[in-house]
Amino acid sequence: MASPTTSSADGSAAAFASPPSGRFGAYESLLYGVTVFGWSTSWIAMKMQVATSVPETALFWRFVVSAAVMWGWVVVARLPARFPARMHLGFAALGVFIFSMNFDFFYHAASGLPSGLLSVIFSLASVINLLMGRIVFGHRVAPRVLVGGLLGFGGVAAMFWPRIAGAAFDGAALVALGLGLVGTTFFCTGNMLSSVVQRRGVPVISAAAWGMTWAIGILAVAVLVSGGGFTVEPSLTWIGSLLWLALFSSVAAFWAYLTLLGRIGAARAGYATVMFPVFALAISTVFEGYVWTVPAIVGLIAVMAGNLFVLRH
Repeated sequence: MASPTTSSADGSAAAFASPPSGRFGAYESLLYGVTVFGWSTSWIAMKMQVATSVPETALFWRFVVSAAVMWGWVVVARLPARFPARMHLGFAALGVFIFSMNFDFFYHAASGLPSGLLSVIFSLASVINLLMGRIVFGHRVAPRVLVGGLLGFGGVAAMFWPRIAGAAFDGAALVALGLGLVGTTFFCTGNMLSSVVQRRGVPVISAAAWGMTWAIGILAVAVLVSGGGFTVEPSLTWIGSLLWLALFSSVAAFWAYLTLLGRIGAARAGYATVMFPVFALAISTVFEGYVWTVPAIVGLIAVMAGNLFVLRH
C-alpha cells in the first residue's frame, strides 16, 4: 500500500485492485440504511432545487454548507487536516468526480425526467464499477457480471423506451438519459479514486472535507461560466431542500457510503444501488405523478436483478 507521501500509477492500481473484504455486520447494515435513505430522498429534493435555480448555483451552495459541516467535524474530532501537496491531486480529483461534475450532469438531466428515473440511471453504478475495473485494471469479468450488465442496461432501456420513442419523440428524455449515464460514470471513477485515497491512510471525513472544498472552487468557476450568479432563492422549499441535500444526502449519506468503500470495497458497497431506486420511484409516484407501465415494472425488476447478479459472491 502506498504511503500518504508517495504514490504511483502502479500503487494506485494495486490499491484498488485488492479491495477490502471485511464481514458485513450490524454496523455495515446501518451504513447501508443511511446511504439508501439519503440517496432515495435526494432526487426529489434535487428537482426542487433546479425548478427555480441554475444547477451550478444550487450545487455551489449545497457544498458550501456540506463542506462547512465536514470541516467542523474534522476540528471537533481532531482529525488530520494537513496533507502533502501531492495528496491534493487526489482530493481535487474527488472534488471533480464525486462532489461536483457528476452532480452537475444529473442536475441538468433533472429538467427532462422524473426524479425516480434519474435514480434508476444512477443504480447502474454497480455494473459500471465492475466494467471499469476490467477496462482500467484488467480485472476478469465473470459470466454472471456480463449477464447482470445486460439485465441492468436492458432494464433501463425498457423503462425509457416508451418515453423516448412513444407517439411523440422525446429528445429531452434522451439527452437526460445520456447526461445521467455520464454522471454515473464520473461517480464510478470517483469510487476508484476514493478507495486509493483511503488506502493511503486518509480518514474518510478529512478526504471528504478537502474534496468538497475543491468542489466549491470548481463549482464557483462553473457558476461564473454559466452566468447563473450566486443568489440564494429565498423560499422555504428551496432552502429546505438545500439543507436536506447538504446535511443528509451529502454529509451523512456520503460519509456512510465512503466508509463502506473503505470497509468492504466498491463492488460490495454498490449493493445500495439495488434498493434506493425503488424508494425513489415511490416518492416520484406520490409527488410527481410518475405513471407505472408494464415496461417500467419489467425494466425496474431487470435493473435490480442485474445489480444482484453483478454484486453477489
